[in-house]
Amino acid sequence: MSAQPEEAPAPPAPAAAAQLLAQLRGDRRADTWVPAFERDWAKALEDSRHSYSLTPVHDVVRAWQMRVAAAPAVDAYLDSGRDETGFVDLDDVLGARR
Repeated sequence: MSAQPEEAPAPPAPAAAAQLLAQLRGDRRADTWVPAFERDWAKALEDSRHSYSLTPVHDVVRAWQMRVAAAPAVDAYLDSGRDETGFVDLDDVLGARR
């Protein structure tokens, strides 16, 4: 029997944050992504310090890994001309927001 629930994702590798930061620094979006990652990382470290849990740190690494992985798809979409003619406005579906 495991002390961790089966649905819990495995923690990132110990060097994942450093590798991710190096990858972000080499990206064309570095001017905006690096400060955002550093801000998220600092907050996660502070939260971890108070909670005695590494979960906030792991969550930041996972979120940024997903952003980096999704970037090529986002770029392809933006480069395609962003044809949104087949989509419905969310306000039309949900109605006016209060």
